[in-house]
Amino acid sequence: VQLQASGGGLVQPGGSLRLSCSVSGGNFNYYAIAWFRQAPGKERERVSCIFVRDGATYYAGSLKERFTISRDSTKNMVHLQMKDLQPDDAGTYTCAADSRPLYGTSCLAPYSMDYWGKGTLVTVSS
Repeated sequence: VQLQASGGGLVQPGGSLRLSCSVSGGNFNYYAIAWFRQAPGKERERVSCIFVRDGATYYAGSLKERFTISRDSTKNMVHLQMKDLQPDDAGTYTCAADSRPLYGTSCLAPYSMDYWGKGTLVTVSS
């Protein structure tokens, strides 16, 4: 199973970005796909996750107000739409897959992930 994140870049505060995670191999429809982020010098943070089969979504903290996770089962992709980005949102965003997900917020747990992709860098600066 391989995952590849894309869509990062430089955005001004208040701007938006849409990240994508492409998943190849395995059985995408049975996975939970999660996004994590890590800023330089900081610990990895949970962002959001989605159960591909039924579309159930979970978000860390108040990110639900600005972030929206979705999946496209026809293309084996998961997207993270981010709006009103702030400097604190900057970092490397990485997607990961849990191949045997339990329901609920377990899909936000890094230790649940079986596969990790390389991240995409998000920079928020004026």
